[in-house]
Amino acid sequence: MFRPAREPQSKRHVRSSFHVVGEGILADSPEGGPAEPLAPSTVAALRRFQFSRLGPKARTSQLLDRAARTELAEAMTDPDRDQPDQAGVPAGFTYLGQFVDHDLTLDATAVRLEDEITVRELLQGRSPALDLDSLYGLGPGHRFDRRFYEDDGLRLKSGTTQGVPGDASVVGRPLSGFDLPRVGAGSLKSERRRPLIPDPRNDENLVVAQIHAAFIRFHNRVVADLVDQGVSSAVLFESARETVVKHYQWMLRHDFLPRIVDPAVVSDVFGNGRRVFEPAPGEQDRPTMPIEFSVAAYRFGHSMVRGRYNWNRIFDQGRGTLELLFQFSGTSGILSPPPADPTDPEAGEFERLPTNWIADFRRLFAFGEAVPDRTELQVPAEQFNVAKRIDTLLVNPLAQLPLGSFGGRGQPAPPAIELNLAFRNLTRASMLRLATGQQMVEHLADRKVDVEPLTAADLADGGGARFSDALSEKLARNCPLWFYVLREAEVKGAGRLTGVGGRIVAEVFHRAIEGSRYSIVRDPFWRPFLSPVPERNAEDVFGMTDLLLYAFQGRADLLNPLG
Repeated sequence: MFRPAREPQSKRHVRSSFHVVGEGILADSPEGGPAEPLAPSTVAALRRFQFSRLGPKARTSQLLDRAARTELAEAMTDPDRDQPDQAGVPAGFTYLGQFVDHDLTLDATAVRLEDEITVRELLQGRSPALDLDSLYGLGPGHRFDRRFYEDDGLRLKSGTTQGVPGDASVVGRPLSGFDLPRVGAGSLKSERRRPLIPDPRNDENLVVAQIHAAFIRFHNRVVADLVDQGVSSAVLFESARETVVKHYQWMLRHDFLPRIVDPAVVSDVFGNGRRVFEPAPGEQDRPTMPIEFSVAAYRFGHSMVRGRYNWNRIFDQGRGTLELLFQFSGTSGILSPPPADPTDPEAGEFERLPTNWIADFRRLFAFGEAVPDRTELQVPAEQFNVAKRIDTLLVNPLAQLPLGSFGGRGQPAPPAIELNLAFRNLTRASMLRLATGQQMVEHLADRKVDVEPLTAADLADGGGARFSDALSEKLARNCPLWFYVLREAEVKGAGRLTGVGGRIVAEVFHRAIEGSRYSIVRDPFWRPFLSPVPERNAEDVFGMTDLLLYAFQGRADLLNPLG
């Protein structure tokens, strides 16, 4: 049986080891219990994405054992529990959040071991900054990453879909710019399907892949406009990158964050500064990535995932299932329809995205917010996809992840519970001895951040996952941070992160923007100017719909090419 080469650890979606600064490398143990730190070699230390610890370390007695984690995970993915939608949050923001996560945690220096790279490049390439390194890599001047760019060294490569044989409509034709660029060479289909982008995780499901393709369009449109304006070729690429990154940061600050975090918390952090996470860094200090953010607070998006989507004209009425959105990717799937087996990386006939699976972005983002008079950019309410509420329930398909989503394709299947995303999240937190929710409440209070703690009743029954009295008692004393953050949103935040979760996420975003080479935090007088709607530019408004309208030239036939 063919066994593909495993991706470098930093390129896989779910890490099995973390290099925590000051502690060492914490790796999975066979029993799933707390990890003992390993002292890294110099090379290993430099070549691993480095994390920090924001709060205290939990004691072993405060961690849930495997049986308790199993009960909690099964309750969180119970198929008989109904999870409500989240009003005002289009489903596209679920996967924009995943795109952002990959931007924050990409190891941009995970190049081939034989490649020479300086210590300075290693450290900078690991910076968890909101700088779109998942889009740009190390730039067109780097001898390995120049493969992501066109020959002019300015534009990013884009991909072409594969027409569906026997269909005389647009579906039967290849369409340029609607797939990720792919390697397209090699003796194996899995090699030819591989995305030609800095972070292969952005091809682990179709939604995040289509968002990445939209960002490629966004960059290339900015380049085209700068060329038309006569900007010197010597500075054109960096001018384009600065423009793209700052508009992206503005969109995150003013559109994405207030939808998923209590706006009062966001305003406090961005208006008054950070109080908990690296509140006063030195001028040369690079941002770090707290494990409390990466392993707990920012995993809120798992609860926003729907089991089914009204994907486009062809896959309407819920026929865009979560399983198919994994299957029609190159990292988790095989870009080919059933009955081809997505667990076999050589199965299926398609090596590029089939044209009939191009996204209809009008169903993922609410263009009526930006251009209410453009009815052709809006769909009926029954076709529009809304995110699930941020709470302690996950849709049941996440109880059985595809092996490709965590680097397990071609490997022996693990026990069924280890395919459960909730169990994997809870186990990873135990491995790292992550602070409990109660510990983080105390930690924030020590730093003059008042957070109303959840009560035992809040944790036992917040309207979502429910469990035994024994587990409820454990949670009332020592609640895993990820579950605590979700329950806060559920019972106190009306579906938005608040309290501990809201503070961690808002402060990490602020620091990640501050630490970017191009930064709207360090350039407070910068304002967006690319919205195609003049009134929104005049009001300093630039959201995700503005970004897409600009990238797709405001054309409904590009935002929805299947009609």
